[in-house]
Amino acid sequence: MNHPYLPLTDQDREEMLQALGLRSVSELFEELLPPEVRLNRPLQLPPRLSEWEVQKKVEALAGQNQIDWILFMGAGAYDHYIPAVIQHIASRSEFYTAYTPYQAEVSQGTLQVMYEFQSLVCDLTEMEVANSSMYDGASALAEAVLMALRIQKKRNVVLLPESLHPFYRQVVETYVHRQDLQLQTLRMDPKTGQLDLNHVESLLGDHTAALVFQHPNFFGILEDPRILRQLTEKVGALLIQVFDPISLGILEPPGALGVDIAVAEGQPLGIPLGFGGPYLGLLATRQAYVRQMPGRLAGMTRDLEGRRGFVMALQTREQHIRREKATSNICTNQMLCALMATAYLSLMGKEGIREVAYQSLAKAHYFSERLSQIPAVRLQFTGPFFREFVISLSHPEPDQVYSRLQERKILFGVPLARFQGPAHDFLIAVTEKRTREEMDTVVEALQELVG
Repeated sequence: MNHPYLPLTDQDREEMLQALGLRSVSELFEELLPPEVRLNRPLQLPPRLSEWEVQKKVEALAGQNQIDWILFMGAGAYDHYIPAVIQHIASRSEFYTAYTPYQAEVSQGTLQVMYEFQSLVCDLTEMEVANSSMYDGASALAEAVLMALRIQKKRNVVLLPESLHPFYRQVVETYVHRQDLQLQTLRMDPKTGQLDLNHVESLLGDHTAALVFQHPNFFGILEDPRILRQLTEKVGALLIQVFDPISLGILEPPGALGVDIAVAEGQPLGIPLGFGGPYLGLLATRQAYVRQMPGRLAGMTRDLEGRRGFVMALQTREQHIRREKATSNICTNQMLCALMATAYLSLMGKEGIREVAYQSLAKAHYFSERLSQIPAVRLQFTGPFFREFVISLSHPEPDQVYSRLQERKILFGVPLARFQGPAHDFLIAVTEKRTREEMDTVVEALQELVG
């Protein structure tokens, strides 16, 4: 639903300025924007156009977008099919105009969506309690690390795996900067792509507050969560899992694995790729830790007449309680994205999520086998994987091969050089949207380019 028409006239603006006792709009912002940060020159705008001419120009610009490419990029954001009804629900004005329920009980529809979202996340993860969403997967992990430190008050070491998404690591490092905390790195087995369990055991101790693991990890490889649970239990450390929500259609959920805090990027649950956002953070934990959980939690209750209603049950941010008692400075949640995830999970159900996961798994393994038949291609890791895998390309100029594939409208995964990885390695992601014909086309193109 678009509303491009702006009804205010120059006369309307003059009347508002007069009512405020101001001579110009710039005076309105003088106290907020110091002179050194203002743009003190005219904008270099083209000549004014009529409404029809502007519309045609914008349509021409939009027409330059390429939407018919074969997409094998992932690294935390995935091209899954989004049923049309999800966008329809999210476009209802009752939802997309509701920023945040400050007068909470007035916003019964928003609170109900929050409650249903939390319930679905708990059902998906088999965890006891979930909040009403975080900003994204990376900030959810950072908040989980801070949460673990509050729970483990006398411990100050958190173990992060080498196989964690690099962006997640950067966000965690930013959050904990200047805090009494040590971040230590768990080595990865360069052959399997899994954590080096001997190194894990050597770093765990009485000082360890939490161990973080990503399953599937950044390279798509599956870890062994049960062994990690056993190792952390020996020293009393918490176990934090970064999970893939789609993978839970076929993998054991965090709750069944004994995980203490589970976090994820919720983008695969019906949210468009959108040039990197806005996305959705999931965070679920044990009931015993609910008071240390960041964000907000909606609850269901009954009024004096016995009618069902929804309330804001927990808000542990500094706007509602004493600043020193706040668990985080998160001021809201990704409500519209949480609504889309709620609609997606409700529409797909357990069988739908299982089917998406199975197709992604089967197609990823088909594609990896086809690629492995090319002499210049080999799988980088031997560990089991879900829908993502790393291939190493034996070619003197791998970036040139990547560019040549782009000329054929093929986005051949994510070059790991973007993350300071080997220049010859590419992270390939496959979802249920990729067809056998698309994968065969890529294999044929690659054979032609690398021999």
